[in-house]
Amino acid sequence: MKKNWIILGLGVLLVFIGVGWTLQGIDVMKGSAMSGVTLWAVVGPIVAIAGVALLGVGFSRRRRVSR
Repeated sequence: MKKNWIILGLGVLLVFIGVGWTLQGIDVMKGSAMSGVTLWAVVGPIVAIAGVALLGVGFSRRRRVSR
């Protein structure tokens, strides 16, 4: 059960980091060395999608355990 919370927490963290990197990469969040750099506009959504996938795994495991 604790492992499931770790997966969900990591998924949320990856989504937030990915969104932050994306916003910096497309120069919406300014003031960083990452601002306006295309690499972060590409890597950010990939990280966010990985986070969403982990959330999906975590929630599906949670449903199976609670039944």
